[in-house]
This record gives sequence, C-alpha cells and structure tokens, in this order.
Amino acid sequence: MNGGPSIIRKPGADRSNLELTNTLRSNFRAAQEDYSPPLSAQNGTNGTGPSDDEDRPSHRPQMAVWTLREGSDLYIPKIDWSMSGLSEEPSQYEITVKLFYLPDANVDDRPMYTEDAIQLVLKELQVPAIDLLVVSFPGMFFEGDCEIKADRMNAEQGNDEEEIRSWAYIEKLYAQGIVKKLGLAEYGSEKLANFLSKVDIRPEVDQINVKDCCNVPQPLAKLAKQENIALLTHSDCTNILPKGTLRELLGQGPRGAGVLAESKRSIDGMKGDLMPQWVVKYTAIVRDRGVIENKGYFAGAELRE
Repeated sequence: MNGGPSIIRKPGADRSNLELTNTLRSNFRAAQEDYSPPLSAQNGTNGTGPSDDEDRPSHRPQMAVWTLREGSDLYIPKIDWSMSGLSEEPSQYEITVKLFYLPDANVDDRPMYTEDAIQLVLKELQVPAIDLLVVSFPGMFFEGDCEIKADRMNAEQGNDEEEIRSWAYIEKLYAQGIVKKLGLAEYGSEKLANFLSKVDIRPEVDQINVKDCCNVPQPLAKLAKQENIALLTHSDCTNILPKGTLRELLGQGPRGAGVLAESKRSIDGMKGDLMPQWVVKYTAIVRDRGVIENKGYFAGAELRE
C-alpha cells in the first residue's frame, strides 16, 4: 500500500495503526473501483442512487478481478509492479524499514515473515538493499508514571530467548548486504544490555516511544552512549494490526473489502480464522533534500480453515 487519500488521525490515538488501517481501506476500495464497471453499467441507471457506503457491498467486483493468486499466496489487492520504483538512483535515498512481528504469530516462522516482508519492499522500491532495518518484537513498550519506572517495567517484557533466536536471521540479511544497519524498537537499558551480550551483529539504533514519559530514561541514555547506539523516538503502535481490525477490513460490512465469508447473511467468501503475522513499514527519503518520496506498508496474514 502506498499513496492513497489523506490519513484521518484522531487525538490520542496510535498514528501508525490509523495510518495503516486507513491506507488499507482506501487501497482496497481504489482497487475495486479500478477493476469494476461504472455503477450505471451495472444497474442501468445514470449513476445516481444510494451513497457509496450504503450501496458498495452489493456492487463489489468478484474477488478474482481485483486480487491476485500466486500459489498459496493471495495479494489483496493485486499489485502492478510496472508502476513501482523510485524516480532517482537508489544511492540518492535513505531507505528505512521497520518490521513488526505481531502477537500470536508463529515465532519459528519469523525467518519466512522477514524474507517475505523485505523482498516486497525491495520489489516495490526497485532497490538492491535498504539502509536501516528496525525490528519490533511483540509485547514491548514504554509505559509508566516516569521514565525510570517505564525502563524498569520494560525489563520484564517480551521474550529474550525468542528475540535473540529471531535476530540470527536478521544478522544474515546484514551479512548478505541486503541491510546496511540494524536496529531495535522498545528496548530499555536492561533488555538492551542483555541483548548486546548475546548477539553477533549489534544493533546501531534503538527506537523508543516515550509518549507517556517526558524524557529518555537516564540508564538507557548512558548505555546507548557507551555502546555507540543511536536513540530515536517514534510514535508507532506496537500491535499495529490487531486481529479484529484486519477481519473488519476484509469483512462484509459497509467499509469492508468483502473478502471474508459471512454466515449470518449467507455471503460467500474466504472462510476461516484470520491471523495477522507481520507488518512492514518503509520510507524512502531523498538524501540531499530530506523529502519523503515514497512511504507505505505491506502486511501478511494467514487464513486458518
């Protein structure tokens, strides 16, 4: 997903989550409109009638028209790769990618998730490598009455063993030259110190969300300085694509894409339990101008019958 209409942001909400879901919804709708005949051609009218939200479910195109099946993978919507790429040479850009491993997804499948996510970004931007890959593990956040409390609470979050095991594949991307720098998200001082002692390729960046605290925790700032790690702040939502949100986006409601079946109204579609697995966010900034030329998301999910 890239481009799309203006993003609706609500005060106090997690911006990345709203940005992602609004962009998904707008891209689904745009693809359906692109591959659908005009409304007048479908009902024999002059195009006037019920509002878009009220009428759209009965005029969705067949799913096969606006999606693409490749083996066991289904692209929603289909992607015209001929329109992909940046306007200048890859060396003119600073490309940052953030990969979110989502809760409840299979930890052992993270190498596959990572491969799929990175390859989609490289294909979309038509570049051989990315400058920075930041990895966000589930269950990690900074919350507390003060930055010190948030840092202490962070030490008990996540799963150190799973995170270090997953990092081994991230290190392979670095060794292959596909990623030039590595980073982490939401690592406090204790977790970061432990992580650094157990990995071969060390992260050069640590992103933290301090929306509930005024300052970066001093223990973390001290450790980052000692280890030469850049501390960056962000406003991303850790659980960026909840299961219920994705089902609503692909469901049969007025604002849904009509992909999933609905038994109550006997509407055909894909049946099963939908499980979000990963989300990747990418940004390409023109180096000499500091302008964002391309920004977007890809997301992966499994339909379990």
